[in-house]
Amino acid sequence: MKKTSTSLQFILLGIVFAIFWSSASVAAKIGVKSMEPLVLFQFRFFLAGILLLAYHAVFEKWQWPNRQEVIALGIFGFLNVTLYLTLFVLAINEVAAGIGSLSVSLGPVLMAIIGGLILGKKIEPRQIFGLLFGIGGVFIAVWPLLQNSFATFRGLTYLFIGMLSYSLAAVYFSEKKWNLSRYAINGWQVLFGGIFMLPLTFYFKKETIQFSTESILSILWLTIPVSLLAVNLWLKLIKIDAIKAAFFLFLCPIFGFTFSSFILKEPFTWHTMVGLILVLIGLYLGQERKINQITD
Repeated sequence: MKKTSTSLQFILLGIVFAIFWSSASVAAKIGVKSMEPLVLFQFRFFLAGILLLAYHAVFEKWQWPNRQEVIALGIFGFLNVTLYLTLFVLAINEVAAGIGSLSVSLGPVLMAIIGGLILGKKIEPRQIFGLLFGIGGVFIAVWPLLQNSFATFRGLTYLFIGMLSYSLAAVYFSEKKWNLSRYAINGWQVLFGGIFMLPLTFYFKKETIQFSTESILSILWLTIPVSLLAVNLWLKLIKIDAIKAAFFLFLCPIFGFTFSSFILKEPFTWHTMVGLILVLIGLYLGQERKINQITD
């Protein structure tokens, strides 16, 4: 009876994680209507970093990173936040929010491939087939959106390069030995990533910063439910069972497209359904279970 209760709790936590994590694209899409994308995310990164480090200081034993850890955190933050999310932010104005959610779900497949190329890990045939299924699924899903101006090739290119950076960050994190707590690591990497992003934000900034109800709510949603709550749930899940936790990533594209359809009125066609099915098959075939990740 106790085992059944624990399993049910694990499943419920995983579903809540997938719901909040997949809502990021929709929240960003709403926020950029009244605030420039990089400015919006710049506020999010700094706020999330401060809150995470505050949690570390209050609820954990505070520990300053040493020189080697600062360098590692800087590299991780640049790949995981600056490069990946800068490209994501630039893409969100040119692609449907659901496509942004779908692209994130390809991460496990890319991580497996990168792990094989860089670290010499054996790439199984099923992982290659998984990548092919994933790419095919994305192409089928975005085809009608391209025809209806819901996505541009430039936006899709941003997403692809961003996912490569995200995948490199995950591989780097999984292979690095960390002495800091995960809350501290996440807080510092988000803060460093935001600092590295500042020059790009000022370069692309064209308008005076003006807050609106939409932008404030977007920043708060991206910071608290996504950066804090979803990641906290993810850390809890992988602590219980990392292999089972990874399967909840499969739910993210489904929730992402559902949110986009109901909230943003973006199309949910048979192309979308077929694409989702192929992506989920690809993720199942190509997931590398040995890679652990931490995201903002």
